[in-house]
Amino acid sequence: MSLFFMTKHGVRNYAVALWAGFLGGNVSSFVKWGTENPLPPRTSDRAIPPAEMLNNLGFNVNEMVYTYSGHIVNWGIAGVHHFFSIVFAMFYCAVAEVFPAIKLWQGAAFAILVTLGFHGILLPVFHWAPPLWQLPFEEIFSEVIGHILWMWVIEVVRRDIRNRITKKPDPEFQ
Repeated sequence: MSLFFMTKHGVRNYAVALWAGFLGGNVSSFVKWGTENPLPPRTSDRAIPPAEMLNNLGFNVNEMVYTYSGHIVNWGIAGVHHFFSIVFAMFYCAVAEVFPAIKLWQGAAFAILVTLGFHGILLPVFHWAPPLWQLPFEEIFSEVIGHILWMWVIEVVRRDIRNRITKKPDPEFQ
């Protein structure tokens, strides 16, 4: 199958794809957060990119908090990560209906592209993080592993939800 192979129009199901993306994005967001505990993505002296982004947009990120079980949780930073997870999952699942190549390595290739796009281009351009070549290996490793696991969960949810609802294989196999 070529990189730009397109599925037949009649076998695509965007509604199911978006639903799968919504579910997968929610679940995988927690997976991505979970990878940041054993593999912290930044050195302790660096600002968190979503906090920098929110501050640049005029939000006071220090006021976007709640307390849970005695811990202070920043819902602004968590919300940015969660929102991006859902949006990217819905995008991925919708594109998978048309271009199955996006699923290469069960989504790992797309995860690497997202990592390069965000941490290599977007975050440095807006000065929310240093350029890729200035990041420590530990940060790059943490982000790559976290994004691969995040996207793999989205792919597992996508395939399961799509196949359960449609009772059919993915579009490229029809």
